[in-house]
Amino acid sequence: MNKTPKSLRLHIGIFGKTNVGKSSFLNAITKQNVSIVSDVEGTTTDVVEKSIELFPIGPVTFLDTAGINDNTKLGHLRKEKTLSILQRTDVAILIIDFNGLTNYEEEIINYFNEYNIPYLVIINKYDINQITAEKYNEIIEHTNIIIETSTLNDKDICSKVTSGLIKILPDEYINPPSILGDKISSGDTILLVTPIDKEAPKGRLILPEVQTIRDILDNDCISIVVQENRLKQAMENLKVKPKLVVTDSQAFKTVNEIVPNSIPITSFSILFARLKGDLKSFIDGSKAIENLRPNDKVLILESCTHHAIDDDIAKVKIPKLLKQKLGFDLNFEYKTGHDFPSISGYKLIIHCGACMTNRKEVLSRILISKKKNIPITNYGIVISYCLGILDRAVNIFECE
Repeated sequence: MNKTPKSLRLHIGIFGKTNVGKSSFLNAITKQNVSIVSDVEGTTTDVVEKSIELFPIGPVTFLDTAGINDNTKLGHLRKEKTLSILQRTDVAILIIDFNGLTNYEEEIINYFNEYNIPYLVIINKYDINQITAEKYNEIIEHTNIIIETSTLNDKDICSKVTSGLIKILPDEYINPPSILGDKISSGDTILLVTPIDKEAPKGRLILPEVQTIRDILDNDCISIVVQENRLKQAMENLKVKPKLVVTDSQAFKTVNEIVPNSIPITSFSILFARLKGDLKSFIDGSKAIENLRPNDKVLILESCTHHAIDDDIAKVKIPKLLKQKLGFDLNFEYKTGHDFPSISGYKLIIHCGACMTNRKEVLSRILISKKKNIPITNYGIVISYCLGILDRAVNIFECE
């Protein structure tokens, strides 16, 4: 459980006013001094992340945020950072005290609803003062998942919180989707094409490839892995044709030429566009490519940092393919990490495969993009579109 990647963990955001007990809560749940606790307003600055196993839920990552009502000099920046955490919060915990709901809590609840985040309310410091029935009923108007506790003195706090979280867990966490499980059957052969380039960690495959192999094995299927220069030989050696060929997007052209049209092909990036985001939205977003004009601004989003190689997919291959497709240059800008920038002025957003972030963050970015009427798509979909094979690459999913 300790080795579970953050992208596969349930992300639990902790929200509340300054000095309401957010950091004390995190320390009590983890039984560690993870966050600094102080009576000084604005003690928590950047988001504190702590990954643990929370029985019986499993691997989770807590996100301890700064108080949105922070009145210090850096309060505005801290508020922005806190609100950005909403984009990758699967479930939220709102901590209040006996003062009940204020304008701040009403505001953050509105954000929970906007981002479709299930939440529970914790009334902290019940050992100091009791909340009135009137204020308690005001909370019930928003949610009936309410826990009264003391982060300092309640020995049962962990079990209470876990029980509350179980009641609001998203269905996709209780019944996590399979990468390919609904498209393959026991005994099928799946051929994976995995070029070993400079970006692949030495001695290892990249995460989407590893997770796909595990998913294939979990579904009692046969997984065959080859590099693109051995694909033709592998196809000739097989007595039974594969049910599906999955390739790294960078080898799409070669795979499309070698694999007969009777055999479906797709890419790891498209599999993860489906697993981590909304495949239909990404496919629809790719249609905006034809509407681009010279020097239009295109935003390329990468979830993780990595050393850019000479033939980097984001900075070299995708811009080159788009220029070949359109016949002119575009103005590419790049953002890396969790911070989603202002997207005004962009004509298209191209997202990475998102193997290093959680699905909630990708869905939040799609939601924000749609609200601003800016098309958003994905690496693998753009590559297959530029190569003229998008329909074939997503055919197995019947354009979900």
